[in-house]
Amino acid sequence: MTNTTPRFPHLPVEALSPAQKVVYDKLVNGPRKGIRGPFGALLRNPQLADRVSQLGDSVRFESSLPDTLREMMILMVARFFKARYEWHAHGMILKGLGFADEKIAAIGHRQRPQGLTEDETIVFDFVTELLNDGEITDPTFDKAMARFGEVTVLDILATAGYFGFVSMILNAIRLQVPEGGMIMPED
Repeated sequence: MTNTTPRFPHLPVEALSPAQKVVYDKLVNGPRKGIRGPFGALLRNPQLADRVSQLGDSVRFESSLPDTLREMMILMVARFFKARYEWHAHGMILKGLGFADEKIAAIGHRQRPQGLTEDETIVFDFVTELLNDGEITDPTFDKAMARFGEVTVLDILATAGYFGFVSMILNAIRLQVPEGGMIMPED
């Protein structure tokens, strides 16, 4: 990609329609505490923005997944889709959770990090197969089901799917990593 000009400029709050303002207020006053990621662009379609935020809130803030596992998965999905903004945003969150820099770097180089916990290994293998093969082998699926159960396995699938969706939007709208942000390794 040679052109990095963002495709959707910032919408000033005073220029929002009444429907956009309702969604804006929900985003700013909800668990996201602001307009980040795809939502600056999605606000142009307030009904879509609202629905996407509802699904995202469920996946991100109401999930049965522990924070570290969820954020590791999001980073894997961001790397798969080469979503630089997503890499930055969730890499910073994962780092803040105490996930080692070396592990983040390995994910950035599309490698399994050394020193993963058993749960991290199960999730890493599950998501790697899902992303790379478009499916999950029976042994990997069965291991995840035995460890986490149906609800959490569904949360893993929903998280990977949702953040794949978000990553594609972020790439298409060319949302930029803030200056000094976490940079994803190049292929």
